[in-house]
Amino acid sequence: MTDREKSTSFGQAASAYESGRPGYPSGAVAWLLDPVREPGRALRVADVGAGTGKLTRAVVELGADVVAVDPDADMLASLRENARGVPTFVGMAENLPLPDSGLDAVVMGQAWHWVDVEPASLETARVLRSGGVLGLIWNIRDDRVDWVRRLTAAMGGSNAEVLLATTGPRVAEPYGELEHREWSWERRITLPQLRDLVVSRSDIITASPEKRAGIEAAVDGVVASVPELADGGSVALPYVTHAFRARRP
Repeated sequence: MTDREKSTSFGQAASAYESGRPGYPSGAVAWLLDPVREPGRALRVADVGAGTGKLTRAVVELGADVVAVDPDADMLASLRENARGVPTFVGMAENLPLPDSGLDAVVMGQAWHWVDVEPASLETARVLRSGGVLGLIWNIRDDRVDWVRRLTAAMGGSNAEVLLATTGPRVAEPYGELEHREWSWERRITLPQLRDLVVSRSDIITASPEKRAGIEAAVDGVVASVPELADGGSVALPYVTHAFRARRP
């Protein structure tokens, strides 16, 4: 299965994605938008690859007017339940159903690693006004914690995790260099939420039944070593949020 096909598989697990995936630190989202924020004016923002609306909601909470774009209609159906009133459109970063120069910002959460960089850079720049910002953000589990490192080994590394651990994201013309900041934080997570996190990953959604069963058994072995998750408890799952931004000339 190609990466493009995997990138549109999440709708099969939209409920698990909403339950298992974390939101985004408000400070990181604000940093993405800071270059274009002006007192007394609501920003016009598109969340591209919006999924179930995790990032959408964080941007709305900052007072922006947001539209959501995603290639998966099932994910957008979940988003409309979670972020009521936000207009939604089927589309992708390389082909946006949006007019020229109409936005202050385009943001993408857990998504830029799926794109074709050159056409996505040109297309996102097309819909931005001069001086607009492209904001890219990822939540990555902090593997410096032993049980989290073992969890990642059981699940297998994702495209995003490999990208952030190696070269980092790249943008093309007309954008200049990316600025980068990181936030370390924790999310309290229950056992059902942890299981949803595992099964919301594209490699598991698209895996054969045999491969999926093997991954879930390996995760169960890790979970058994985390006493906080017993009897309906919760554990702190540490994350590092990586935020990047670039300006349109």
